[in-house]
Amino acid sequence: MRLKKAILKSFNSGDYTATIQLSGSYKVYLQGIAVARNIPAAEMALGRKVAVIFFDEHNARDAVVAAVYS
Repeated sequence: MRLKKAILKSFNSGDYTATIQLSGSYKVYLQGIAVARNIPAAEMALGRKVAVIFFDEHNARDAVVAAVYS
């Protein structure tokens, strides 16, 4: 399990998923990342910093946005 920083690029409130850009990665976006349901949709503003937990580093689908911060 690994915790990484990222920037929120988009948020889908319908299925509570996000597109993120990992810090230090300027070309790769990860799409369809699950967002913890305890984070209010209003907090998911584009450009916000997010903390992402990767349960399996080789499978981006097995990750969750766990927190937003400034």
